[in-house]
Amino acid sequence: MKPIREIEGRAYPLGLKNVDTDVIIPAPYLKTITRKGLGKGAFESIRAQPGNVFDDPEYAGANIVIAGDNFGCGSSREHAAWALADMGVEAVIAPSFSDIFSGNAFKNGILTVVLPQEAVDRLLEVAKTHPIAIDLDQQSVTTPFQDRFTFEIDPFRKYCLLNGLDEVGMTMARDVAISGYEQKMAAERPWL
Repeated sequence: MKPIREIEGRAYPLGLKNVDTDVIIPAPYLKTITRKGLGKGAFESIRAQPGNVFDDPEYAGANIVIAGDNFGCGSSREHAAWALADMGVEAVIAPSFSDIFSGNAFKNGILTVVLPQEAVDRLLEVAKTHPIAIDLDQQSVTTPFQDRFTFEIDPFRKYCLLNGLDEVGMTMARDVAISGYEQKMAAERPWL
């Protein structure tokens, strides 16, 4: 997983409430076990609508999604986080998230930022014409217009995202201790 410190760029001003995981990545795309290529199916039902933000050249390459309340509700499919990551999304800002989606996003290196509705409304407006910036270390979202919104994040999640550690990375960081334990057990209990 790549470390996250600052995320800056254009944002998709989605703003929709209750975007469930079936909207993020429809069921027909769940037949794969690879993370690659899912971005093309992301938000398929929204992309079917003329003038949608995901196909608007103004937002090409956007790495942030600004959404409405309860983003990621529905099923527990991890493919939703995979699809966002495959699209190049590094962060989602919303007033609230489904707990399961938030956990899946975190485990896949996507920052979920919870802000009050008023802050989200302001960011939706700014995102139509200007980039926004997220500073994970300072736990803030800023705009070119001097807006500054702070957010809370679980300290463990913050540590992992800042250091690019997923579950495998955390285990590998303990390689010396694990190897030492295995050697000790092999000496003490050779029958194992």
